[in-house]
Parts: sequence; structure tokens; C-alpha cells
Amino acid sequence: MGDILKPDTADHVVEAVRWAAAEEVPLEVVAGASKRALGRPVQAEHTLDLSGLSGITLYEPEELVLSALPGTPLSEIGEALAKHRQMLAFEPSDLGPVLGGPAGGGTLGGTIAANLAGPRRIKAGAARDHVLGLSAASGRGEMFKTGGRVVKNVTGYDLCKLMTGSFGTLGAITALTVKVLPAPETQLTLAVIGLDDATAIRVLTDALSSPYEVSGAAHMPVGIAGQSAVSSVRDAGGSVTVIRLEGFGPSVDYRAARLSQTFGATGHVVTVAAEESDALWREIRDVRPFVGGDRMVWKISAPPGSCAGIAGRLVADLDAEAFFDWGGGLIWLGCRPGNDGAAETIRHLLSESGGHATLVRAAEPVRAAVPVFQPQARPLADLTRRIKDSFDPRRVLNPGRMYAGV
Repeated sequence: MGDILKPDTADHVVEAVRWAAAEEVPLEVVAGASKRALGRPVQAEHTLDLSGLSGITLYEPEELVLSALPGTPLSEIGEALAKHRQMLAFEPSDLGPVLGGPAGGGTLGGTIAANLAGPRRIKAGAARDHVLGLSAASGRGEMFKTGGRVVKNVTGYDLCKLMTGSFGTLGAITALTVKVLPAPETQLTLAVIGLDDATAIRVLTDALSSPYEVSGAAHMPVGIAGQSAVSSVRDAGGSVTVIRLEGFGPSVDYRAARLSQTFGATGHVVTVAAEESDALWREIRDVRPFVGGDRMVWKISAPPGSCAGIAGRLVADLDAEAFFDWGGGLIWLGCRPGNDGAAETIRHLLSESGGHATLVRAAEPVRAAVPVFQPQARPLADLTRRIKDSFDPRRVLNPGRMYAGV
């Protein structure tokens, strides 16, 4: 087992990367390491552990801006924001438990590196849309800074968006600035009981197309709903299609009444109150139905109109379970292990309808053999390689984490 390098300043990060580049020694870059099992196994013996760079360095609630070091736990950020009734609006997922680790281990740096966003993405956007600025050490051992502390401050290339979702393959993040937003005064969830997948997705699409500011739209078939820890969902006795509303109390009540009237003819509509509603959306956000067990877990994005058919075929062909988020445009699929043809089946089906798939959980040998991220067309793969060459020509930062040889 190789050494663990644990710098406690940005300068020490640069020194570590310069040493690695000079010696051509690959590094696995981690912060909280809660998502170490997400992606291809990294081809590196040594670890660059950024958890020593931790803490909130700036928080101006009135300006809706927060700066923190990459190893800062999301729980610490959440506590600081809650004191001022603010939040990270992209609702970052906690994938620790579904990946076999503890809950609450995520860090800001890891979340941004993986571009993780939860159910509110349909309203608030992806994690990359909330990054205002960052600093990082490239694989050349050179510090660079992009963005700043305000929106619309980018001149030239928007490297914040390039770095977000790059899984540490382009740079080791040393500081981040993100925008925050006011937390809603209250929330409730409308649940329509007993819909089939196709009808449920039409209901979600109609809700998102309405003027009623839906902030969450998901569908759980009966088998998934029956596993919920939320009693009103678990005991519903059928599939559960859920629509979240947030904001000021009178506004939420008005919108809920109008949507209940709209969808009352579709199925039985029940209201999930604020406390249970919050617990329900945490389950959806963190993929709790697939925590434990040994099923492979896939995250599949496709046009909502195609997702019911895609999920139906995959459930039948792969002995799988599935549920839907993002208004039906995101399928979480859990299929039995040992199905060597699952990746080919999934991606062949997506080639017909459009979309992409990421293998979120599988045994390490599977993740080494199967493309974890959606295979790229030749022009895009060439571009990816050229970007890697620009930032990390000696392949010292998380080599192979996303694509073999990159």
C-alpha cells in the first residue's frame, strides 16, 4: 500500500502534485473518501488526502455566498446555513450508504468534483450551476483560480463548470465558493396512489409544466414504495407518485389545492406533511431503496417520455427494480449482480432512445471491466483526452477514474 499524503495548506497540495509529476507517480485524490467506490478503480498507489483542508473561510448570508475548503463536511456547511435559514439549493446527495459507507461523510469538494445534485435539480439546476469560483492545483503542479464571489464574473473559459464533475482528474481543488439560497418556510408533498409508470410520468410532466413551482417530482413503483420508512408511503398499498411544493405557507397551500384538483381524476391524492415530506425526499435524494444488498446500481438519464418503456424493459430483462426522479427523466435501477451483459443491454437500449447511464455501485472488478461512465463518441473522447493533456499531461491525478487511459 502506498503513502497517504495529507497536506494542510494549498501550498502543500501544490508541492505534493509537483513531486508526483516529477516522479511520474500517480495519486488518488480524495477529500472525505465517501465516494471512493464511485467510478473506475483509480490506477494509483499513493493517495492525496485533502481532508486536512477543512473549514468555512467566508460566509456572508446577506450576499448569499459561502467559501470553504474542499474537505469541509457538508454537515458542517448545512449547520452553518441552517442558522440563517439558508441552503445549498441543488440538494446534494449523500451516496455514502448506497456505496457501502456511513451517512454524512460527504464533503463540499467531493460533491462538486462529482457534480452531485438531488431532486431539486429540476428547479435549481445542477451543482455546477452553483459554483461561483474555485482554486485548484493542476497535474502540472501549478495553482490556478477561476471565477470569484459573484454571479456573471467569468471572462474567457468557465473552468468552474469544467472542473465540476471531473472527479478530480483535472485538478486537486483547494478552495471553493458557492452561492446559497434562502431555505423554504415550509414544504408538503402531494402523493398520487396507484399509477402505472407511464401515467405517473405524464402526471409529473404536467405538474412541472404547470405554474405551481414544483421543486420535486418522483415516482416509486409499489415494490419501492413498500420499502419506505415514511409510513404514509409505505402503507399506501400501491405505487406512489410524489410532487413537492415549497415556499411560504399560504402559497404552498394554494398550489397544493390546485394541483390536487388537477390530478384528483387520475388517482387517489393524499398529502404528506412537512416532517414526513422532508424524510421522503431524503430517501429519494440518497437512493435509500438500494442501500444494502449486492445489487448493481445504475443512474440512467433519458427523455422522460421514453423512461417508462426503458425501465419496463430493463426491469424485465435484468431482474431489476427501478424508481424515477427528476420528473421521470432519471431512472435509478438496481439489478442483480453477476449479470455481465447489463451494461451492454442498458446502453444498447439508450442508443435507440437517447440518454446516458452511469454505473454507481458494483464490485471493483466489474467497475474495472465495464465502462462506468457513458462511452464517448470518438470526437468527444479526443476532446476529453486533449483537455486531460492540458491539465495533467503526466496522468498523476486520479488516472483512469472516469475513462481508461485518462
